[in-house]
Amino acid sequence: MKKVSLAVNYDYHDYGGMLQAFATQQALNKMGIRSEVINFDALKGDVNRRKWKYFLTNASDFSIVKEKSRVIGKKMRARMNKEFGCKLSARDKAFDDFCGKNFQISRKFGSWKDLQDSCREYEAVIVGSDQLWLPSNVAGDYYTLNFVPDGVKKVAYATSFGVGTIPEKMKRQYSAFLRKIDFLSARETSGQEIIKQCTGRDVPLVCDPTLLLETSDWDKIQSREKVPQEEYVFCYFMGDNPEQRDFAKRLARKCNLKIVALLHLDQYIASDEDYVDYAPYNISPADFVGLVKNAKFVCTDSFHGTVFSILFSKDFFTFKRFNKKASLSTNTRLLSLLNRLNLQERLFVGNEGVNNVQEKIDYRVVQPIVSAFRETSFDYLKSALL
Repeated sequence: MKKVSLAVNYDYHDYGGMLQAFATQQALNKMGIRSEVINFDALKGDVNRRKWKYFLTNASDFSIVKEKSRVIGKKMRARMNKEFGCKLSARDKAFDDFCGKNFQISRKFGSWKDLQDSCREYEAVIVGSDQLWLPSNVAGDYYTLNFVPDGVKKVAYATSFGVGTIPEKMKRQYSAFLRKIDFLSARETSGQEIIKQCTGRDVPLVCDPTLLLETSDWDKIQSREKVPQEEYVFCYFMGDNPEQRDFAKRLARKCNLKIVALLHLDQYIASDEDYVDYAPYNISPADFVGLVKNAKFVCTDSFHGTVFSILFSKDFFTFKRFNKKASLSTNTRLLSLLNRLNLQERLFVGNEGVNNVQEKIDYRVVQPIVSAFRETSFDYLKSALL
């Protein structure tokens, strides 16, 4: 079997991020390709120093400062509030347990030279997928694959820029590393446009790694252990937009459903405590999959909340998380996905009347499009690796 290494954000405690990394490795297994996730724990200090330098030099950008201050505020609250800290610790343990059981991980590399030399043992190094080419990550200079020596194939699978446009002052930096990647692809149409601007290359649009796996694959890991007995609306909100919670409450009242939600994900949102019936914390990525699969409806502002709703043919309502001016806006990935699957009407604001929206989605039309998208995406991987 061929052997490749993966530069993916596999151990970060984010449901969509960990599941897309898991799906990447599983998809390669289905192709008969062995893979190892690169363990770069010893190098994260260098990467994080570069990222913090980027954030500090962009301190005048209010949207960046606002977003990062919320993350820091959540960590401080967890330290000061023992009960809240214990809840987050239970969530962290669920992530760590899933990660430990479900990834093939390389040995720890002690230096950049050690990692560079070891890359020659692989036929290719693959980077992908979720927001790994955000400006801060490019400043961190790991997911750029600049550490990979010449002669080792570099492949980008569905690697997302996370933003609709890149900073003009970083265009030269983006162009330099993108030109060195042998096989480029994009997850969003905005990513295709950025690559075209930086390299002059037309690249294929491929599906998120989670869509490479079929429902039957996800059924093998999904857990019903944390699924309530009563029918429910599953709410998976990352941003702080009260009108979206109000929509979920109105939908639940109309259909006589409970509300199940995962709270305080990227940030602490005090008002979220009041709109839910069930808010579990010790939820692993496998539990997350189960909560989506068994929901009556899904309300989310998350890309992967939307993806898993589509995978399981759920009736979902997706909301924009950011305003148009936010530098860290990731709305483009939602728009690209929904446009590709002809589901543009599933994007909402939150002030819509629940009696005036179409609840049902005709998945007899949608799923064949998903299957075709999956097939062309596997074709790209085959052309790059086989």
